[in-house]
Amino acid sequence: MNKFLKKGFLALLILCSNYTVFSQADSIDVFIQNQMQSRRIPGLQLAIVRGGTIIKWGNYGLANLQDSIPVSDKTVFTINSITKAFTGVAIVQLMEAGKLKLEAPISEYLADLPETWREVTVQQLLSHISGIPDIDDEEEAVMIADDPEVAWNMVLKMPNDFKAGEKFSYNQTNYLLLGKIIDKLSGMSFQKFITEEQLEKVGMQKTIQSGFGASKAIIANAACSYQYRNGGKLQNMFFYEPPFLQTAAGMSSTAKEMANWIIALQNGQLLKQPASLAALWKPAVLNNGETGGFSSLLNGYAAGWPVVKREEHPALAPVGGGRSALFVYPADDLSIIVLTNLSGGTPDVFIDELAGLFIPDMKEANGFGLSAPLKALKMRLDKVGYKKAIDEVKNLSKTSKAFALHEKEINGWGYKLMSQKRLPDALEIFRLNAYLYPASANAFDSLGEIYAELDETEQAVKNYEQSLKLDPKNKNAEEQIMRLRSEK
Repeated sequence: MNKFLKKGFLALLILCSNYTVFSQADSIDVFIQNQMQSRRIPGLQLAIVRGGTIIKWGNYGLANLQDSIPVSDKTVFTINSITKAFTGVAIVQLMEAGKLKLEAPISEYLADLPETWREVTVQQLLSHISGIPDIDDEEEAVMIADDPEVAWNMVLKMPNDFKAGEKFSYNQTNYLLLGKIIDKLSGMSFQKFITEEQLEKVGMQKTIQSGFGASKAIIANAACSYQYRNGGKLQNMFFYEPPFLQTAAGMSSTAKEMANWIIALQNGQLLKQPASLAALWKPAVLNNGETGGFSSLLNGYAAGWPVVKREEHPALAPVGGGRSALFVYPADDLSIIVLTNLSGGTPDVFIDELAGLFIPDMKEANGFGLSAPLKALKMRLDKVGYKKAIDEVKNLSKTSKAFALHEKEINGWGYKLMSQKRLPDALEIFRLNAYLYPASANAFDSLGEIYAELDETEQAVKNYEQSLKLDPKNKNAEEQIMRLRSEK
């Protein structure tokens, strides 16, 4: 990022923000601007739905840094894997029309499949628990071969990764196959089916005009895509999926049009039966009875829709490319769409906090999302300071025999504090985790990470070494030790 943007980022956001609903900045705008500044997001679009109506939308920052073009109502953003949510709706529309069953094996709809794929169900494809090999190399974010036909022939010969239903594993082959099913059962390409049965019905003209080409196509009013690389330098980035993978990603849209899509989905315009919407949003269950997902927050996956499965304020949460997200809170009659042009902007991390402006008990300050013991600890540390975390845990353990903290949730809280740029507080929570779980390689790995973030190289190396001692197979610790020593 150049010198002007580094020094004047907040001022730039304010100057280039367009508050479409209210005449002046409100608490939502301030919240968004603060998030953009801390995460260095160039441009963002927001829409909020409540009571079947868009109650707030806004445009913030720059769609194009090179030419200083601000985000406007015309700006369209690449939504990456949020496209899968549209594919999920398309599949459930076919189910509602009596053309398929979610629990049926895919061999009922597709011929010439490898034997190990035949009994995989449509639902297992939708929810990424099929075990079918992936046509994409997720680490490199590219197909396993440059030529689509070659890649397809390669994946047909690969062994399954695991038994269907055994675990969650994000996989683009699943959505390639769903595209083939839509093509066959609808009698048209999935692009045309989604356009006719969803986009045209909702009146999503900008989305229709953008097509399925993603950022390599020439799209009118498209926001440029960026990412920070090579030591924090902001660079252009491009994204493209070949036509047969555009059920998985590739669409572009606006926050306002996506808000109208959510309204249409919930009011019966796209799916006629309440049972159909329930089927769309029901997370798949693994063979062990649990649900699987991306993280402790996105801990389930339904028909193209990641799920935030929790007792308080559950949500459906499609996310795309680490840059865009939409959260639907069905029990709270609230939906929030945030689209950005920064890969790594991760709006899914802060949408719950934004929802707290409408639902007070969702505010992070009130300990939302934490277990009862962790919430009790948070309330104490907010008063006495996070440096006393270990002492406070000792005190709480004395006063209540039922008080117990789990390693995974402590670690998750630490990373949440990191995402909020509260690095000193995060350090104390990771230190607490290592104290409570001295045999955990992961606890020391996280402690090494926060020390590295704080530029305390010696402590970072020390904790990564301890992690590696506890788990000699920890490649991340090994790599970080080498990197940190080379930078000294």
